[in-house]
Amino acid sequence: MGDARTDGRRRRLVPWSVVGLWLAALVLVGPLAGEFGEVQQNRAVDYLPDGADSTQVARIQGELPGGESTDLVLVYHRDGGLTAADRETAAAQVAEVEGAYDLTDSPRGVPSADGGTLMYPVSSTQPGQDEEARNAFVDGVREITRGTDGLSAEVGGPGALAADMGEVFETIDGTLLLATLGVVTVLLVLIYRSPFLWLVPLTVAGVAATVAMAAGYGLHELLDVTVTGQSGGIMTVLVLGAGTDYALLLVSRYREELRRHEQPYDAMRAALRGCGPAILASSGTVAAGLLCLLAADLNSSSGMGPVGTVGVLAALVAMTTLLPAVLVLLGRRVFWPMVPAFGSTPKARRSLFAAMGTSAARRPAAVLTGGALLLGALALGALALTGDLKQEDSFTDRPESIAAMETLAEGYPERSSRPLTVMAPTDRADAVLREARTTEGVVDATAGRSGWGSPRSSEAESGGGWTEISVFTGAAPETAGETRTLEALRAGLDDHGAHVGGLSAQRLDLAHSESRDRSVIVPLVLAAVFVILLVLLRSLVAPLLLLAAVVAVWGAALGIGGLVFEPLLGFAGTDPGLGLLSFVFLVALGVDYGIFLMHRMREESLNGADPEAAALTALRTTGGVIASAGVVLAATFAVLTTLPLVALVELGFVIAVGVLLDTFLVRTYLVTTASVLLRRRMWWPGRLSRAPEPAPRERRPEPV
Repeated sequence: MGDARTDGRRRRLVPWSVVGLWLAALVLVGPLAGEFGEVQQNRAVDYLPDGADSTQVARIQGELPGGESTDLVLVYHRDGGLTAADRETAAAQVAEVEGAYDLTDSPRGVPSADGGTLMYPVSSTQPGQDEEARNAFVDGVREITRGTDGLSAEVGGPGALAADMGEVFETIDGTLLLATLGVVTVLLVLIYRSPFLWLVPLTVAGVAATVAMAAGYGLHELLDVTVTGQSGGIMTVLVLGAGTDYALLLVSRYREELRRHEQPYDAMRAALRGCGPAILASSGTVAAGLLCLLAADLNSSSGMGPVGTVGVLAALVAMTTLLPAVLVLLGRRVFWPMVPAFGSTPKARRSLFAAMGTSAARRPAAVLTGGALLLGALALGALALTGDLKQEDSFTDRPESIAAMETLAEGYPERSSRPLTVMAPTDRADAVLREARTTEGVVDATAGRSGWGSPRSSEAESGGGWTEISVFTGAAPETAGETRTLEALRAGLDDHGAHVGGLSAQRLDLAHSESRDRSVIVPLVLAAVFVILLVLLRSLVAPLLLLAAVVAVWGAALGIGGLVFEPLLGFAGTDPGLGLLSFVFLVALGVDYGIFLMHRMREESLNGADPEAAALTALRTTGGVIASAGVVLAATFAVLTTLPLVALVELGFVIAVGVLLDTFLVRTYLVTTASVLLRRRMWWPGRLSRAPEPAPRERRPEPV
């Protein structure tokens, strides 16, 4: 009697205690979550390789008196040639800019050879390092610079480009959160077919997102982790997408256990015992894969590792503590109108996944071969991926800074409209200037401001400080000709202790760093995920099969991207980080579904099922929830394709396509058919790989 009373008290107190702890946590971390957007930085150094030459230039610029300069180019153009009135209008507006802001030099107009374009380089250190002040400076110059009666006036240059990029990143968090919540809501309503149930996992996912934002803020403040608009947006997608996946798996198993247990508390305990290890291993693979990004040389990638990890862990903790507590407190009625009654059996009907499993089991070798050939053929599309994405092609919609860049390229074909920036030790500035002017491909070089940097800028190397030199090449930005000039400039100035940076140098260093990071991080991710699978599945063969499957999916998804990006969407290049980031996410997230399937397969095998029966039962029981989870995760990443940045569109597309391929082709057919073919060898060398010993025959007494 006492035991029954104690059990009843536990069933009531435990869920309420868990909910109370979460409410207290929200009160504590809620204000910190609001600060997450404030610590996101989108400066050049936040996206550059840590040790690159162009990164050193950006840092030294920021340490000079006045901080990093904001460089603009005011571009005036009229088809058919500028008139005298046009030039007077331009001069008056430039004078107004000079009067309104503290510029480093008096702007000097540079007319084009055909007389149709006039540009004024404008530079100011007044905004300093404050991103908001820098954007306000760009906006103020744009308000002053106005075209009239056929005269176009555009503000371009690195500062304007950074402002346009920053404006996009400022809207990412809010846009992604609202769009992702909308997509997940619609899908959960369709999946659960209940007017109430969908609210529970969605609310818990929102709580997890709040905690993740607070944790991201803490990482930045305590450990100086780089948080960018890109990593913040992807963290939001991860929390909602992965968290909803875990909720779908848990709710599906909980519904199943409610038919076997009278009390919801007991049913939830059984559900957590059944699918808890799979959810834990699933989140572990994602976290391990993301933490491998810490080895990246690229600042934005190395920062994305811990930021994404806290998002996944927040989703894991919320979905395995708060969600079960809320579901237990709400009881069976939360499933209305399809309430799973105790002792009932689900309506027998032939599911799609049962039919797919049966068809795959009839001719497993043919299905496996055909699927492998299909993935290989799709992967060939990756050969159609174009070269690295140029800065002017980074937006899906053309902002004013890109329009100004295009106008400059047409008006000044004999010289680059975007200078390279050289930071030279001041005591060697004259020699560096002479060397730069004599470098093949350079058409002009001018010295700018000088000053002392902070102690971080290597005073021993810089002697009496640093001098900024602008170098103009004869080739267009980010072309092979400019790259040759840039490399020649670096080779010639290396002995002088100078650094070569600027936007074009940054893009070149970025591409080199991405290549290095791929060679380091890809093996790390594979090794980390393999170890987790090894521990969970107690097998060597099963982890290798799952890893081979997700790598094949990654190649096929990139191939589909190659067939879509330029031919259908008109993208003029591929983001250098697409290969690495899509690999990390697809391997870590794709293995999730393999874990859900293989863990149930192993569970059925431990219960004595034949290998083929175990594979088909696992597919039949988990196929629906895996499909639902895959659709939700693909949809959340597909939200990235609505943003105006080509890099995020490409990343969201490849991951969404890869998740769908993994869900409906690889897990359903290929892994199942491979399991049927390999039978007990799938679990080698674990004990499941050995045939069960026959039961001892009963010995009959010999007749007397």
